[in-house]
Amino acid sequence: MTRRQRRLTMIGGSLLVLAIAAALVLNAMRDSIVFFSTPTMAAEKQIPPGKRFRLGGLVQPGSLMRGDNLAVNFSIADGSATLPVAYKGILPDLFREGQGVVAEGALDASGVFKADTVLAKHDETYMPKDVADALKKQGHWKDDYAKQGVAPSPVQGTLK
Repeated sequence: MTRRQRRLTMIGGSLLVLAIAAALVLNAMRDSIVFFSTPTMAAEKQIPPGKRFRLGGLVQPGSLMRGDNLAVNFSIADGSATLPVAYKGILPDLFREGQGVVAEGALDASGVFKADTVLAKHDETYMPKDVADALKKQGHWKDDYAKQGVAPSPVQGTLK
């Protein structure tokens, strides 16, 4: 084997090892990736029960019901569709009806979204970028939001 052939063999072997390592990392991360959906998108995609995703929208006014042992039921709406949510735990301080929220969890067999994490919007001028983009896409974005300072914040520190 000439010197050039050895060098090409070493480079090829290194690239092969790097490709295998990248494939293993991506395969391991595939199960932990969580996608964002609105209630309309969740209905259109017909997401199967048990598949984790993030659900974003506005808490439907009049839908908040508190139960025993920190159990909370409410509905998330995006203007076109509404999805019931069940959560057990302490809600963020900024959580209230009519406000933006992102919940992470999975649908159960009855079509109720069982959330294990609930994130409320950061403050009165913050809306998660994914929620704002979904509202714009569906035509529910109001042009005066930008005038009021409700444009999506570039800081995504409150979301996982």
